Amino acid sequence: MTEAPPEEKPAKRRARRSWTSAVPLLVIPLLAYVAFAGAGADFDIPRFSIALPSGGVWQLGLDTILLALALILLFFQLLKATRGGASITENALSTMVFATCLILFLVWDRAATSTFFLLTLMSMVDVIAAFAVTLNAARREYGTRGQT
Repeated sequence: MTEAPPEEKPAKRRARRSWTSAVPLLVIPLLAYVAFAGAGADFDIPRFSIALPSGGVWQLGLDTILLALALILLFFQLLKATRGGASITENALSTMVFATCLILFLVWDRAATSTFFLLTLMSMVDVIAAFAVTLNAARREYGTRGQT
């Protein structure tokens, strides 16, 4: 009796993703800020008022709304970075978003606000996290964890 040869496992192929999946999500609040600031919007004017059970009134301005949106998008961007398969293109685009934020903060007077600084900081966190996740994935894949 002869043994059957072991079956070969088919090579895993990554599903092709659209080029839009590589675009950093934090570009959305950045573009919104630039559009509103370019149009001369005042970020401090309350847009909504919400009555709280304590009797206080929480006033939301455009700055608060943009920062909340950016925090939510940062969360999803970090999830996207940890899903595996993050490409060098995604890291490069995130770095370009951070560089753009930093340049705008330094040279554009309408971007010299605490709101835009926090958007820039979130962009920097995205870049650092993406590179850390990529580096850890490469270490795990190539087995260089304990070697010096």
